[in-house]
Parts: sequence; C-alpha cells; structure tokens
Amino acid sequence: MLPVEIAPGLLRWTAPHPHWDPDAAPGSSGDWEQMVGSVLYELPDVVVLIDPLLPREGRTQFLEWLDRRVGPRRVSVLTTIRWHRRDRDELAARYKDRSPRAWNEVPAGVEPRPLRGAGETLFWLPAPAALVSGDRLIDGAGLRLCPESWLADVRVDRAGLAELLRPLLELPIERVLVSHGEPVLHDGRAALARAIAEVRGPAAA
Repeated sequence: MLPVEIAPGLLRWTAPHPHWDPDAAPGSSGDWEQMVGSVLYELPDVVVLIDPLLPREGRTQFLEWLDRRVGPRRVSVLTTIRWHRRDRDELAARYKDRSPRAWNEVPAGVEPRPLRGAGETLFWLPAPAALVSGDRLIDGAGLRLCPESWLADVRVDRAGLAELLRPLLELPIERVLVSHGEPVLHDGRAALARAIAEVRGPAAA
C-alpha cells in the first residue's frame, strides 16, 4: 500500500474505498472499482496530498512512512471533489502544528483548474506535467469522461463536461492521475483529447 514514485517527487498509492459496493449496477452512480488512488507531491517546503485515503490495513505503518517522508516540511491537503474529503481532516490535524491551514492551502507549484458547473477542481502540477483528477476523468479501457449517472447532481452533462475539459488541452500534459482506475503515465494530452473527442466528436481534439 506504500506509494509508488511515478516521477521525481510525484507518488501515487491506492486504498480500498470504504463505500465500495460489489453489487452496484454497471454504469450507475455507485459503479466503481474497490481500489481508488491518492497522490503525494513533494515541493521543497511543502508536501501536497491530493484526495488522500489511508489504507485500512497497515494504517499505522503508512502514517509512520508518511511522517518520515514529510519530515519538517509543511503539509497541504487538497480535495478535487466533495466526495473525496476522505481522510483530509485526520491528516490536517496530524500536521496542524506546522500547517495550521493544511486543508485550505494551495502552494506555489500547484495550479487549481476548477470545472465550474461540474463540481470538481482538477490540479495541474507543471513540473511533472501531471493533471490530477477526482471523478470527472476516470480510467476504463483508457482515459474517459465519467458516466452520465455521476453527473446527476451538477449542472452539466457529459457533453458539457467535455467543453469544460477542452481548455486543458492547451497544457503540455504528460500524465493524468485519476482516482478511479489506472493513471496515464505517457502522452496524457493525447489521452485527454481522445476522451473529449469520444463525447464531442473529432473536432474537439
């Protein structure tokens, strides 16, 4: 369950979702894989945790590893979407002495990319050319937009979501780190363009 380094200072780990339903209907709002991803990103003075979910087994060992990795640095805990608050409060409390606003601080080197009307903020990490997504981009036989059922409580449908995502194609994206499924580790911009084009047609790329 320890994080895997996928680029210098950029790590990802997975843990079982506490509300995973093995009997969820395919394509429904509760249809996702049991293991979900979280991201750790190191900057010189701060360690950024995005959508962190602590493992149930080996939790103490994981936290001890995290303490060593963080060292004396500040901690920033960021959330892409409200469903992913997960263990945000526990980790913010753990590092509150050095980071009194741990879950509300976006450090230099991290750029929020809100999807207004879609209920999510993606995070762009310029140095490793990585885009971190919550629920709106997922992996399912390749990068794709989330199912229509996942958008029932927001103002856009999949076509509207594709339009919100299209400006991100201006970024030199190499990696796309999703919560649900496997990350895209190469040619992330091309993968995003294909995902948008699947919904909007080839002109979207």
